[in-house]
Amino acid sequence: MDETAESLCEIGREFYRRGWVFGTSGNFSAKISHSPLRLAITSSGLDKGALTPEGLLEIDGDAAVLRGSGYPSAETSLHLVIVGQLGAGAVLHTHSIWSTLLSDRWAAEGGLVLEGYEMLKGLSGVSTHEHSEWVPILENSQEYTKLSATLASVLKQHPRSHGVLLRKHGLYTWGRDIAEARRHVEIFEFLFEAEGRRQFASPS
Repeated sequence: MDETAESLCEIGREFYRRGWVFGTSGNFSAKISHSPLRLAITSSGLDKGALTPEGLLEIDGDAAVLRGSGYPSAETSLHLVIVGQLGAGAVLHTHSIWSTLLSDRWAAEGGLVLEGYEMLKGLSGVSTHEHSEWVPILENSQEYTKLSATLASVLKQHPRSHGVLLRKHGLYTWGRDIAEARRHVEIFEFLFEAEGRRQFASPS
């Protein structure tokens, strides 16, 4: 777990610098083992810009803490859904300004379409800018059992999506490993800012 914890700490510092996880926002996880399922996940309430390995917990598939002190995020169940349903090796959750604005702007449509951008090719399996990426938007809720069930249903309906947004909350994306998940965050955050600036630009 030590190497995984260091990688997640590095991501926390980077994402904080880039304005994607201010305050105590965001949470990260990475798979340590598949069978039995073990995840390294950030402890709740920590400043991700000052994250240390001591801020990482090891949990099992029922979110029980096996190693470390503190409590996993209330959103741990969302990580477990993504890992269990998609086989993701890492899940990263950010709270950027652009993802927050767009998630509210397009909530009524149930999702946001990103298309025509060259940067789409940074998403796993995408080989052309002509790709149309559907990013589902879920209503935010503190009822995480219900939210987890909604997420599972949405992922089943849109298995090729690379991320989901929670309304006025932020992005969840994932990858086969930490490196791929980190790249997906970077790609999505670029696309959200580009699309946000286009949509919210003042008329000339």
